[in-house]
Amino acid sequence: MNYYRKNFSHIYVEKAIKDHPETERILESFPHSTIVDIERYMDVFSPTYQDFYSEKASQKIILAKSVSTLLFPGAPVCQSFGNDHFYYCSGVMNCIYDCEYCYLQGMYPGANMVIFVNLEDTFKEVEALLAKHPVYLCISYDTDLLALEGILGFVKKWIEFTKLHPSLTVECRTKSAGFDLVEALDIPDNFIFAWTLSPDEVARKYEHRAPNLSARLESIKRAQSKGLSVRLCFDPILHVTNYLLFYSAFFERVFSELDIDLITDVSIGTFRISKSYLSSMRKKRPCEITTYPYETSGGYYSYSDAVNTKLLDMAEKEISRYIPAEKIFRI
Repeated sequence: MNYYRKNFSHIYVEKAIKDHPETERILESFPHSTIVDIERYMDVFSPTYQDFYSEKASQKIILAKSVSTLLFPGAPVCQSFGNDHFYYCSGVMNCIYDCEYCYLQGMYPGANMVIFVNLEDTFKEVEALLAKHPVYLCISYDTDLLALEGILGFVKKWIEFTKLHPSLTVECRTKSAGFDLVEALDIPDNFIFAWTLSPDEVARKYEHRAPNLSARLESIKRAQSKGLSVRLCFDPILHVTNYLLFYSAFFERVFSELDIDLITDVSIGTFRISKSYLSSMRKKRPCEITTYPYETSGGYYSYSDAVNTKLLDMAEKEISRYIPAEKIFRI
């Protein structure tokens, strides 16, 4: 028996943004959900004695107002693609997918999803930065915005905002198969869709709820059919049994199905995570990924240097059969 209610059966709404236009629009998508008024999102998101995976089985939405910055400098473990002024935005916390290697389960106390509806205030913050220098901004690190587009419409708003600011470059990273939700829009060159791709052997075992490889590739093809150049992210490449066999076939399939001329660049990386996040993940979800005997350096856990080099060299060798070396970024 499934004792859990369906996802989004309850939506918690901060009183301060109850009448915000975005709140009203989002709630229209959930006519049968129970709406609960709250004072502050942290009362629901971070109470004592939460069980992350019980919440993941029955996620709730929390609509809130950000009262501090949602823009942060890019982390050392993230790829800046050569940009000097690299930031990320945390406008939504938590994801509808359930990837076993995801750092969010170590970063946040609970699995409910927080949506900061006052996007206009984040836009003002970005404009203040743009007055000083160009900005490279990743808007979909702490969630998958494209996967939520049917509910939020935030990707559309970011596209419209990006069109107005030539010195802003926005990356929207995703595993979603939902490009059709924004396909009709006029998407500028400085808005980059970046798809994270994994072999089916990895996706089936570790990327729960996420679309399979075929669905992601079809979404990329739709983007390329509009003439859009996309970024491909093979990250994390996992050191798992028989990885050489299925990663080689995987790369061949990806680059044989996609238009190589419409690939902006490629990112490759291995599993890496902060010590504190992994410690939390091991308590919440002891599994093959979290219990691997990683090595630590500079406050981060990853594979040994030898294993990392082996994985990255393998990927770079395979990808360089299709993509020029200068378009391959490794971390």
